[in-house]
Amino acid sequence: MLKNVAAVLLNGVHPFELGVVCEVFGLDRSDEGLPVYDFAVASAEGPELSTHAGFTVRTEHGLDRLEEADLICVPAGESYTDRSYPPELLEALRRGAERGARVLSVCSGVFVLGAAGLLDGRECAVHWRHVQELSVRYPRAKVLPDVLYVDDGPVITSAGTAAGIDAALHIVREEHGTEVANAIARRMVVPPHRDGGQAQFVARPLPRTSCDTVGGVLAWMDRHLDEEITVEMLAEKALMSPRTFARRFKEETGTTPYRWLMRQRLLFAQQLLEAGDETVDAVAGRAGFGNAAAMRHQFLRVLGTTPHAYRRTFQGPPARAA
Repeated sequence: MLKNVAAVLLNGVHPFELGVVCEVFGLDRSDEGLPVYDFAVASAEGPELSTHAGFTVRTEHGLDRLEEADLICVPAGESYTDRSYPPELLEALRRGAERGARVLSVCSGVFVLGAAGLLDGRECAVHWRHVQELSVRYPRAKVLPDVLYVDDGPVITSAGTAAGIDAALHIVREEHGTEVANAIARRMVVPPHRDGGQAQFVARPLPRTSCDTVGGVLAWMDRHLDEEITVEMLAEKALMSPRTFARRFKEETGTTPYRWLMRQRLLFAQQLLEAGDETVDAVAGRAGFGNAAAMRHQFLRVLGTTPHAYRRTFQGPPARAA
């Protein structure tokens, strides 16, 4: 049973990510019949630490505090992606994992876990901006780019800022059950579980080609997203054979005509869902999916969420009448 929790800090720690673990594990909610953890903040770099927000934090605990923790939390911090870490911290994290303690990272805190060798052979999550850098720096890690968090015991890694809440509540749910996790989430005024993954939060329009060979065809495709489009049609417009056109298209855009078209349709549908109040069926028609079921399938496959959930997330609740 989870009883003892420690958050370990380095200079440049992000206050919000530290606040996430303090909020979930550091508050006394015994008046509501909820678990109380023996929680402490420990430092890997002296009693006073800087934050990226310009103020300092002090703690009386050093790395020895990690030795008794059932869960060790590593919040994100400034320049965690490209700095070196105290060897004694990395050794303490390894010892913790070896003796059975869980280790949780929030956002860029995962780079500390990578330096300790805790990501080797494991699936892990990180903020979408750091996916490539983490993959290059720790090639033995199995980075999942489109998830909010990953539990590959005893290591739990989370993506950007708020995903740390998702991961922390997941740990509570695993240890104490759904009822306790839901009660803590309700106290924090956050959902106990979020659908989907990071993909729905990433603005990823496909790069335009700088060449003239298929540039005109791309512009035409953009203007006719709601029409049925085939490679044969596009090849005819480009004055090429279908085989030559498909090869040239891949060379200049890095993807296939179908995938390029599908991504542009998704982007257009996202824009319509965010800014307008058309029905999902109408959006599906305008974006070229034909019907709501087909659009839902693509949203789930690529974005990890449904059109209705996407609209709720990005458009917000309807305005109240005056």
